[in-house]
Amino acid sequence: MVIDGQKIAERILGELKKLPVPLKFLAAVLVGDDPASASFVKQKEKVARELGIDFRIARLSSSTNQETLVAEIGKLVRDEQCGGIVLQLPLPEHFDRDKIIAAIPPEKDVDNLRGDSLVLSPAAGVVQEILNFTHYSLPITAAAVVGHGFLVGQPIVGWLRGSANSHELADGRAKKVMVLDVGDDLAALKDADVVILGVGKAGLVTPAMLKPNALVIDFGYSRGPDGKLHGDFNASEIENWKLKIENLRYTPVPHGAGPILVAKLFENFYTLNR
Repeated sequence: MVIDGQKIAERILGELKKLPVPLKFLAAVLVGDDPASASFVKQKEKVARELGIDFRIARLSSSTNQETLVAEIGKLVRDEQCGGIVLQLPLPEHFDRDKIIAAIPPEKDVDNLRGDSLVLSPAAGVVQEILNFTHYSLPITAAAVVGHGFLVGQPIVGWLRGSANSHELADGRAKKVMVLDVGDDLAALKDADVVILGVGKAGLVTPAMLKPNALVIDFGYSRGPDGKLHGDFNASEIENWKLKIENLRYTPVPHGAGPILVAKLFENFYTLNR
């Protein structure tokens, strides 16, 4: 079964549309001219417009120094009309990411980059949403997270282990959590009920590497020679795979985890501004 992330996102946004629109604005801080980062901010701007949210973008050049960026965030922090700050990552290499993130207070950290916000990381929120959608009961017997990146792997591993932030319960959502990366032996995926991918290496995982009834949540993507986005999961092999993979469920790339990720961010914005 292909899990339609767009439909799930539309349901989340539909619920938000029933609520009063937050009176405060949502600010996005975009540093540099990375096309992918600009595209992500544009997607968020589109959803904000759909919800009627005042969305403002602070654009800074890649030559901006650390002090200037911290000062820009400080202005937003002190602005009582600002209800949330989105720091678009990655930042140019000369920035100290952790110090920049520390300038955003928990009550305005809609991405929970700090780890101590009152809301769940959007990436962990996507996993929670899809587990609910597929009627998984917690705790999961075994989960594998391939890729331990700052925005996807780390918060998801924390959530599965029950330590997503100080406001979460200590009980884990998976009895066993395997954390793997590109260079690791991925044979362990045969033992995982849920496989979460966030590497950005097209076709890294194939259907033959999975157990029956597996659930694949694919955050990873890269652009191929054809100019199209390709996920870490090689879904194209499903049609050619001669052995039946019973009840395989996965999120496609695009239109899988991505739209839900954006929807969960806006859900967080509403939560922080109730």
